[in-house]
Amino acid sequence: MVNEQTPAQHCGDEPKLIFQRTKAPVAVDPVRSQAVKALLEHGVNIIITDDGLQHYALQRDIEIAVVDGVRRFGNQQLIPLGPLREPVSRLDEVDFIITNGGVAKANEIAMRLQPTDAVNLKTGERCAVSKLTRLCAMAGIGHPSRFFNTLRELNADLVHCQGFADHQAFDAAQLNQLAQQGDHLIMTEKDAVKCAEFAQPNWWYLPVSAQFAPEAEQRIVDKIKEVMEPYGSPSA
Repeated sequence: MVNEQTPAQHCGDEPKLIFQRTKAPVAVDPVRSQAVKALLEHGVNIIITDDGLQHYALQRDIEIAVVDGVRRFGNQQLIPLGPLREPVSRLDEVDFIITNGGVAKANEIAMRLQPTDAVNLKTGERCAVSKLTRLCAMAGIGHPSRFFNTLRELNADLVHCQGFADHQAFDAAQLNQLAQQGDHLIMTEKDAVKCAEFAQPNWWYLPVSAQFAPEAEQRIVDKIKEVMEPYGSPSA
């Protein structure tokens, strides 16, 4: 189980970020069924499995697929010939297709990531991105250019952009050298959970939150309530 003291290097950057953001129980285990058992011991009645669509050993009640609305499906080939883990036709079987950015199709739910002010890793101070001078930006995510484009949309004063591999581990020397190229270093919130222990006073991260149209959000909530009804209350 992830807690405040769990290092991101031990549990993973995304589980650590989810715990920090939600304070909900988060379990990590190479055997997902063991993670489910651990969560049930904490009295939860809804379990969300990240990247769980292909984990067929685990029973599920709702399937949600998130699609990059800009890049879509590439050449529509499966790994290693293309970017897909399953054929595009698999989407015909899921309950919801959520499109991250781009233009959602008729059978998809549009989602956009809404940024807020930058947050200082050391102090928690908040500041509009446009007020930070000579920013050096870094991103260790699946599509770093998306982060850099978001900064540009916020009128960031960018002097250098450095992309890294998704989930890459960082060390102080590496990032101190990178930060010397500008007045401030800015990163994603996912990267920040790995850098908090050795952060410098001029390091910032940019939080983003998923935004849906109210009616789309209600559709998802209604579906969750529908599948929960046969199970009864958690205390039953």
